[in-house]
Amino acid sequence: MLTMKLVVLGSSAGGGFPQWNCNCTQCAGVRAGKPGLQARTQSSIAVGGPYNWVLVNASPDILQQIKATPALQPARALRDSGIQGVLLVDGQIDHTTGLFMLRERGASLPLWCTDPVYDDLTQGNPILNVLGHFCGVQRNRVLPDGSAFEVPGVPGLRIRALPLWSKPAPFSPHREHNVVGDNVGYVFENIASGRRIFYAPGLAEIDPTVWEAMRAADAVLVDGTFWVDDEMIRLGISSKRGSEIGHLPQFGENGMLAWLSRLPASTRKLLIHINNTNPILDENSPERAACTAAGVEVCFDGLEIAL
Repeated sequence: MLTMKLVVLGSSAGGGFPQWNCNCTQCAGVRAGKPGLQARTQSSIAVGGPYNWVLVNASPDILQQIKATPALQPARALRDSGIQGVLLVDGQIDHTTGLFMLRERGASLPLWCTDPVYDDLTQGNPILNVLGHFCGVQRNRVLPDGSAFEVPGVPGLRIRALPLWSKPAPFSPHREHNVVGDNVGYVFENIASGRRIFYAPGLAEIDPTVWEAMRAADAVLVDGTFWVDDEMIRLGISSKRGSEIGHLPQFGENGMLAWLSRLPASTRKLLIHINNTNPILDENSPERAACTAAGVEVCFDGLEIAL
């Protein structure tokens, strides 16, 4: 049976941890080497193995993440990469800027995204147009209807995209009027073993389709951006709630932890895309203890999950 896994390349939300211009208690604590705080790069994963992978989101930290993950650079030739293609969950800057860093590829970069994301990345933020002056992009259409597809070069991996309710990028014309395909979650299935992982780093609402996918998965990696909805308001960082920018908080009657508690006991439950303000980043905090008590893990860079 082909050995497959998911590798967490980056587990932080946009800006990373510590964020470059932030001096909140946690960011300052990381810089000072405070025990219980671990630096993290911006959200991205790789799925496949042992040397052929699908990159899911290309964060601004992609070069650092590749360096930290030797399997992504198997060195089989003078110019080589284990990355066989890139999947996007949305058009957000923290999930797409790393595409620029892959421009030295000797052939067109295989890219999978929905129509709304493709429109955003050729109009509002024309990253894909710019790449046309370098390696170019071989765009493949993702249908957010649950239909299965595979990425050539990564045998044995079946992928399905499901529509999510979250916010598209600020430069998107759909920012305040979402359309299907602005955001998707992915189900990754090892065809041989039947094991499934559900991945949704930006998730504001859990509808019946998403819930069914979560219940059917062996592991779920879901939105861990904020602990409480008004987290950034309390800190004086922003006037917006997490739900206003497309993120379901962990705490509360209908929060992520409450949803995860309803999953089967055998399901591995993980939070990813964690904002620098979220107290669960502190391993010694009451909020992290609450996650641990609920059987919920907090992702870190380099975490591996068997598929």
